[in-house]
Amino acid sequence: MTSPMKNILVFKHMASQNPGIFRDFAESQSVMFCEVDLHAGEKIPDLEDYDGLWVMGGSMNVWEEDQYPWLVDEKLAIHHAIKNLKIPFLGICLGHQLVAEALGGKVEKTDNYEVGLFEIKPTLEGLNHPLLKNFDTSDKWVNVHLAEVTEAPEGSTILASSSVCHNHIMQLSKNAYSCQFHPEVCSHTLEGWMCIPGIPAAIEELLGKEGLKSFEDDFKMNLAANNRASQTLFENWCSLVFSDD
Repeated sequence: MTSPMKNILVFKHMASQNPGIFRDFAESQSVMFCEVDLHAGEKIPDLEDYDGLWVMGGSMNVWEEDQYPWLVDEKLAIHHAIKNLKIPFLGICLGHQLVAEALGGKVEKTDNYEVGLFEIKPTLEGLNHPLLKNFDTSDKWVNVHLAEVTEAPEGSTILASSSVCHNHIMQLSKNAYSCQFHPEVCSHTLEGWMCIPGIPAAIEELLGKEGLKSFEDDFKMNLAANNRASQTLFENWCSLVFSDD
């Protein structure tokens, strides 16, 4: 018997920050992504019409509400989805930071930025967690962030860290998770990021010209391994949040 299709609402903040490789895995997990771009002016639909909510990355920061006023309603929607509707949730990069702030945590700019590929290792709480089943600590994950969650929301659990960033994977409730790194990367991701105004220059300023090239080379070299690991992570997430169906 085929599982009923799950409609997951996706909050995007720019076209290049989307479900990426997860689109390739969606059908096998009976998932359909319904994407809305808040930065492009698309409105938040009724969350009760969906079986889950994903919040993707973006070049803006959680505190820039004056410049991006839609952030206010987005944070309220995230809070409502998790606290009231209790629907399955996944936040990625900016989405990880937005859910932290929406639930009472704290996000700050950090000097310990991560731009490149980094090892993400389970914490003691994450070692035997089903979300990280078959999570290979030798895998390196793509990161591009200058801010991080410095205070996790009350009641949440940090499941994985890097040597630079303490809070890389977080469980916020029974069905709500988030990650700072980018498991969604696919063959089109890097090209999309490099088209965002200011991003190539910003990365080059942080890493230098050779550093930017090294990042691009590492991204491409590790993409197949990243995608395999992302499929495992996605399957684990689906098994966890839809297990009662």
